[in-house]
Amino acid sequence: QVQLVESGGGLVQAGGSLSLSCAASGFSFRSYAMAWFRQAPGKEREFVARISWNRGATNYADSVKGRFAISRDNAKNMAYLRMNGLKPEDTAVYYCAAALGDRRIYNYWGQGTQVTVSS
Repeated sequence: QVQLVESGGGLVQAGGSLSLSCAASGFSFRSYAMAWFRQAPGKEREFVARISWNRGATNYADSVKGRFAISRDNAKNMAYLRMNGLKPEDTAVYYCAAALGDRRIYNYWGQGTQVTVSS
């Protein structure tokens, strides 16, 4: 059974930091690119960051570039999102997702974790 389970969300003041984790199981983790998306109330889900399955190449949404860092540990089947310099506009439910190889279609999604940034 495929599972992606996010953790690490919470309430933080503006300028603070949080680290999100995504535990993967039930599929060949090292063959999948991992990504983080977020969805704020009343808004569409948006891409945050992605890390490739092979060389660990990363890319970020412009809104988080320089503040967020995505990483992965293939030995532990884990993906991470380190978030620094948080802003109130970063408030959202954060989801991790997995896409096979270089594909842009995400086959698997987690249930999400809430991140709230107070001003």
